[in-house]
Amino acid sequence: MNWLLPRIAVALIGTVTGGLVGGLVGPFDAPVLGAALGLAATLGAVALRDTLQGYRLIEWLRGSQEGAAPRDAGLWGELGYRIERAIRLREQGAVRERVRLSQFLSAIEASPNGVMLLDSGDQIEWCNSVAADHFGLDPQRDRRQRVTNLVRTPAFVNHLQAGQFDQAIQIPDPRGQRALSVLVRPYGEGLKLVMSLDITERERSDAMRRDFVANVSHEIRTPLTVLAGFIETMTNLPLTEAERKRVLVLMTQQADRMGTLVSDLLTLAQLEGSPRPHADRWVALAPLLAQVEIDAKQLSAGRHSLTFASGLAAQIAGAQNELLSAIANLVNNAVRYTPQGGRIDVHWKHLADGAGEVSVADTGLGIAREHLPRLTERFYRVDGSRSRDTGGTGLGLSIVKHVMQRHGGELDIQSEPGQGSIFRLVFPAARVRDNGTASSPAAAAAPERALG
Repeated sequence: MNWLLPRIAVALIGTVTGGLVGGLVGPFDAPVLGAALGLAATLGAVALRDTLQGYRLIEWLRGSQEGAAPRDAGLWGELGYRIERAIRLREQGAVRERVRLSQFLSAIEASPNGVMLLDSGDQIEWCNSVAADHFGLDPQRDRRQRVTNLVRTPAFVNHLQAGQFDQAIQIPDPRGQRALSVLVRPYGEGLKLVMSLDITERERSDAMRRDFVANVSHEIRTPLTVLAGFIETMTNLPLTEAERKRVLVLMTQQADRMGTLVSDLLTLAQLEGSPRPHADRWVALAPLLAQVEIDAKQLSAGRHSLTFASGLAAQIAGAQNELLSAIANLVNNAVRYTPQGGRIDVHWKHLADGAGEVSVADTGLGIAREHLPRLTERFYRVDGSRSRDTGGTGLGLSIVKHVMQRHGGELDIQSEPGQGSIFRLVFPAARVRDNGTASSPAAAAAPERALG
């Protein structure tokens, strides 16, 4: 208000001065008229000055307001300063809001879930890259497009139109490759927030869990049914000594089968729930292969030609029981699935990059290529009846895979029907070392049998 008193003073002084000057210099016979003319001239000059100052301010307001407002004295100068200050504060507030919005959208963009904002007409206001990938959208090109024109999955369209958003719905993505869980939440004036989550792995895990439970139930029910039948037979029927011994042998076989299954299940649970083996606990490979060779010869009972690497100096960092289980599973499988008279070779080889490889090669029937990717799945069998006849549980290769993952290695399988199979356990260089003892030529030579 510091402009008000000076402005009033200037107006009064100008008015008085203009009246006096007009009365003195005006016609002597009409002093009042002269005073009036002087007063009018003074007021006109003041009005012209105000008009020019106001015009400059209006021109500044019509422009971009990037520069400073006119710095005139008095009312217009104060008004220009106040307006400019209000504009600058508003611009600063807008900048802060844009920064906050940008940070908020960046946070949503970083979310592993899809987020899409719809207006009251179900047009896309914004979506993050995850939602764009889930629904097959372009985050820029598809803005202001009606979402139901782009995402035409009937379940999604019906869900939006029904307006009942209490629960999430499950839909396939537009390419039919994934399963999505979609949750819609209304907010504001008819606006909608659409959140999507890729549940493909969860659905696959649930399916695997259901299959696992079903397979375990089936695997245990079969020997239990056999045992129950034999028990009922021994209870109700008079059996000769030979028949009784035969029934007891069969019952023992079924009990052993259940025991093996439970043991394998416990091994898998332990592998999945325990920490990875330490990389500073070295296990000599030679004693492991010697133990596996003893068990394999008992299982083969002279039906196969078995060759094991000897004189090994190699050591592997890891858990001895797990390594023994992995090698034994491969060798036992080779014995079970190789016809009588076949050959099984177990070798060790240092690779060029410092890694190490245990290989188990057989001259068995071989496995068709389409089955190879699924061999390590639990209870997966190329021939279910044949596997059960040989005493397999369907968990051996799954155990091997877990052991190798825990040791940072991998299981490589090569096989073709009629050409036999080669199973390789490849250990990383960091978990392989040699204690300096020379290996025999037979131990160093890995199987190079061609497949196909």
